[in-house]
Amino acid sequence: MICNICPRKCNVDRDKKLGICGVPNDFAISKAMLHFWEEPSVSGKSGSGTIFFAGCNMRCVFCQNFEISQERGNNYEIVNEEKLADIMIGLENKGANNINLVSPMHYAHKIPTLVDLARKKGLTIPIVYNTNSYELVETLQNLNGKVDVYLADIKYCDDELSKKYSKTKEYFDVAFEAIKEMYYQVGKTEFEDGLLKRGVLVRILVLPTHVLDAKRIIKKLYNEFGNNISYSLMNQYCPLYKATEYPEINRDLTVKEYNRIVDYAMNLGIENGFIQAEKMRENGKKSIYTPDFDLGGIE
Repeated sequence: MICNICPRKCNVDRDKKLGICGVPNDFAISKAMLHFWEEPSVSGKSGSGTIFFAGCNMRCVFCQNFEISQERGNNYEIVNEEKLADIMIGLENKGANNINLVSPMHYAHKIPTLVDLARKKGLTIPIVYNTNSYELVETLQNLNGKVDVYLADIKYCDDELSKKYSKTKEYFDVAFEAIKEMYYQVGKTEFEDGLLKRGVLVRILVLPTHVLDAKRIIKKLYNEFGNNISYSLMNQYCPLYKATEYPEINRDLTVKEYNRIVDYAMNLGIENGFIQAEKMRENGKKSIYTPDFDLGGIE
């Protein structure tokens, strides 16, 4: 298959040559686990059944999953749809609240068949599509009816920032149209016993020095969707990977910067949202939100 499913439009046969995402057409999986560090409405008490795909169509210099998104090495395993569907069933059997597909953009063309197979095998819990939002609307349209919850990052409003930190052009315009398609498919957020069962939850990772850009993102989202979507204001930024090469983002977000974002969102009228009360690190550096990509759960 010649791959043009994301905005990169590499126009390559991924069975023969790798495109920007860096992974073949077959599913490349780095870990499957119960994840307890997503938003409370996603993880709940039992955990989110999270499947981490290797590869990515962006090049974020601060990526916390850089080991599998950009420097893949041997930390992924190729699995077929049958195997992956069984992994999904196994996560539900362990008590997962949902199946959380992390960075699935480059497999969007295969997700509908995968979901149908898993449902046929007995999967009953919601499907969460966890994306950087650099997606084509026409590709997302093929997911209509297959995805229950879109967990969508939106990283920048300023195109100069997206080019500088993620080597990605026209990010906001592309991502905003993608999120509108997501909302068209799943509608207003729906909760049951505190868990998100349907809808769009947009994550905004606030970057140090760039509070104003985050405010612009929030305003544009709120003007379009109001409180019909959920918002997650994230202060977990770590200066990982190549962020050390950019002095302005080579530090944690300050409490003052984060509070400015929270106050802005509340004053704007956002009620359907999540904030992070504190930063959490392992060994003073690594975020606890980032697992070890040891191929666990793929057996």
